[in-house]
Amino acid sequence: MDCSIYKDLLETITDGVYFVDLHRKVTYWNKSAERISGYAAQEVLGSYCGDNILRHVDDKGNQLCLRSCPLSATMKDGEKRNRNIYLHHKLGHRVPISIQTLPMRDAEGNITGAAEVFAPHENIHMFSEISQLRQEVLTDPLTGIGNRRYADITLERLEQRMRTHNVAFGVLFIDIDNFKRINDTWGHHVGDQALNMVAKTLTAGLRPLDVTCRWGGEEFVVLINDATNEVLETLAERLRMLVEQSWMNHQNKKVQMTASIGAALSGLEEPALSVVQRADKQLYLCKKSGRNCIHMDGKKICTCQ
Repeated sequence: MDCSIYKDLLETITDGVYFVDLHRKVTYWNKSAERISGYAAQEVLGSYCGDNILRHVDDKGNQLCLRSCPLSATMKDGEKRNRNIYLHHKLGHRVPISIQTLPMRDAEGNITGAAEVFAPHENIHMFSEISQLRQEVLTDPLTGIGNRRYADITLERLEQRMRTHNVAFGVLFIDIDNFKRINDTWGHHVGDQALNMVAKTLTAGLRPLDVTCRWGGEEFVVLINDATNEVLETLAERLRMLVEQSWMNHQNKKVQMTASIGAALSGLEEPALSVVQRADKQLYLCKKSGRNCIHMDGKKICTCQ
C-alpha cells in the first residue's frame, strides 16, 4: 500500500495509526500516534514493533510484541483484531488504549504488512473529576492526582456510604520500593519523574470510579468502590504488574522500579481510618518479605517472585 495517498487524511484523525511491513518494521507513524505515545515519528520509523519503544502489555502482564503480537497474527491470517491493552508512553507510564489491527494488501490481494489503529480508553477517573471541579486545593502539584486532603474527603464519603448502604470499600496502600536509591543514583529531578510515572500508571489500571491519591513522599493510596476480596486482589496485582513493567529512559539507561502493596477491605461499621491503618500494616509485611508483592489479611496474595 502506498501510504502517501492517504497521508493527508491520516494526519488529521485523532486515532494513532502506524504501518509495519512483513518484518514488523514501522514504515509510517502519524501525528496522533506521536501525541498519544510521546514518541516522534523520527524516533520510531525504521524500528520494529518488538523493540522497547512499542511494547504493549495486556492486563495480565503479557508482552504482546514478544509473545502474541496482534499485528503478526493479522498478517498470517488476514483477520482484523481488537484488543484493550496498555501502551508504554515515552515518559515511562502506561496508557490504557484500544487497538485494532488490519491487514495491508497489494493490488493482487497479497498481504504486504499490517496497520494498527489505537486510541486511549474513555475513562472517567480522578483526573477528569478534579479538572471539572477546578479545585486545585485537592490536587497534588507534582503528579496531578488527588492529594492527601482529597483522599481524606473520599474516605469520608466511602465510610458514609458503607454505613448507609452497607457497601464495602477497599484500600490499597502503595509504596515505591527503594525510592531513596533512585534519588541518590539519578537525582531528585528523576525521582520526581518517577513519582509522576507511577501516579499515571496506577490511575491507568483502575476502574472508572476508583481513585488514586498521593499520600505523601513515595506513598500512594488507592480507594476502591464496591470492593470485595477478589476485586482487591485483582486490582492490586494489576497495579503491581503495571508498575513493574513501566520504565523511563535517562541518559540512555533504563530507570525501572517496583511497588509493594498492602490491601484491606472495610469491615461493617469500621472507621475509614482503621481500614487505612490495616492496609499500611500489610504494606509493612511486604517490605519484610522482599518487596514487589501484595499482602492482605497477613498473607502474601500475589504470584510475583
